[in-house]
Amino acid sequence: MGTILTTKMAADKKVIVEVLLDYDEYVQLKGQMHNIHIFSEDNIDIRANISQRGRNAATKYFLIPRDMRKGMKLTQDISCVKIDTKGRAIFIYTIKKGGI
Repeated sequence: MGTILTTKMAADKKVIVEVLLDYDEYVQLKGQMHNIHIFSEDNIDIRANISQRGRNAATKYFLIPRDMRKGMKLTQDISCVKIDTKGRAIFIYTIKKGGI
């Protein structure tokens, strides 16, 4: 998990942020320095569920909470990334807004 050490206002309503990360999380960026999104686990306020199907519940589905389903048309590709931390696995799915 990371921690924001300092913030400083920059031009054009942008903020310069200095972040302290565990080395393992930094390596998971795979050298990418653009299109970085920062979020906090403390902001997560909507519960979701996993559905299990098949023999011995071998197939698992992440269910989209009802509050977030309105107007979604999932007809295009969806990308996913898994972030491993010491105590959690975080799955982030990306859907283009035109597909919603």
